[in-house]
Amino acid sequence: MKEPSFSTHKKRTSIRTLLDIFRVSTKLGLTSFGGPIAHLGYFHEEYVRRRKWLDEKSYADLVALCQFLPGPASSQVGIGIGVIHSGLLGGIVSFLGFTLPSVIALITLALVMRGMNIESVGWIHGLKLVAVAIVAHAIVGMSQNLTPDLKRKAIALMTLVVTLLWQTTYTQIGIILVSAFMGYLIYQKHSDHHQSSTHFPISRRFAIMCLSLFFALLILLPILREVTSIQWIALFDHFYRSGSLVFGGGHVVLPLLEREFVPSGWVFLAGYGATQAVPGPLFTFAAYLGTVMYGWAGGILATIFIFLPAFLLILGTLPFWNHLRRHPKVKGAMMGVNAAVVGLLISAFYQPIWTSAILKPIDFAFVSILFSMLAFWKLPPWFIVVVGAVGGSLLTFL
Repeated sequence: MKEPSFSTHKKRTSIRTLLDIFRVSTKLGLTSFGGPIAHLGYFHEEYVRRRKWLDEKSYADLVALCQFLPGPASSQVGIGIGVIHSGLLGGIVSFLGFTLPSVIALITLALVMRGMNIESVGWIHGLKLVAVAIVAHAIVGMSQNLTPDLKRKAIALMTLVVTLLWQTTYTQIGIILVSAFMGYLIYQKHSDHHQSSTHFPISRRFAIMCLSLFFALLILLPILREVTSIQWIALFDHFYRSGSLVFGGGHVVLPLLEREFVPSGWVFLAGYGATQAVPGPLFTFAAYLGTVMYGWAGGILATIFIFLPAFLLILGTLPFWNHLRRHPKVKGAMMGVNAAVVGLLISAFYQPIWTSAILKPIDFAFVSILFSMLAFWKLPPWFIVVVGAVGGSLLTFL
């Protein structure tokens, strides 16, 4: 029997790897409730703790990079992990797996469940409690690695206090910049004995093309919309601009999209509850809006338009990231940013994750059980999700 060639074996391995990425990311897309910060907790549990696709420092640096970029930070982290693991196709497959479940759910809801208040369903509340346990577990793990000394603990504490007391769109950006400057001053001569280098299989030439396309579309689309009467150009411009200029994640894009589309009568307020209730990235609210306007095809296109800037930015910056983060002064700045990320996680853990989920003492008791199952008994996250959904349904009778 003829032995398979090396290229055939490599091709099969590549396909198997892509299928594995799609399977894992789809599982996350089906179970990751609680918004962008909660998603980072789910990613950390699955990709770093369980599968070890990248180490703690590389994950923290990737999260820090995506916090700097506009757009959906959790989706960009997922794309980046897919790229690290299996190149450009890996990034695309990772994005599709994580995003498709919520896109399909929201398109379906827009078509057949308008006006239905699904956020009051018991199992949805149970999944919010699961998000509390997952994020708490991520905070414990990341804080041990990213804030090992008092100076970085102080940066994390400063970030926590500032972002809780001044909850504006630009507070997060400002505190990250301040933390980077503090890290630069404190740690620019710090010697790191746990350096990590991550391979990004994307050329710098391709990265520059992506960045050029990002800015070209941002400038040209408004002009094209003004000189043409093509409705798809207007749709492209609205969603692309919203995806390009949003800092702070999906919670910020929802009111921005409302301002864009309510004057034209394009929004059904039920979409808010639906978007908050389904798993996956909040940017998929675009799928709901697009479907309301132009049917399922509009939902698919709106999703592509709003996520395209995130794709272009992460692909355009990853190839330069390894070089920059190895530079001593940049490494110092990143140490400050990584500490700030811990503060941001704790801040978002309280508001909105804790405040929207822990409503009664029994909720806290149930979260304590879920956290213990995850942290101490080492049960898999999918099992925690199932227990949370069932438990949330039972809590409605108590």
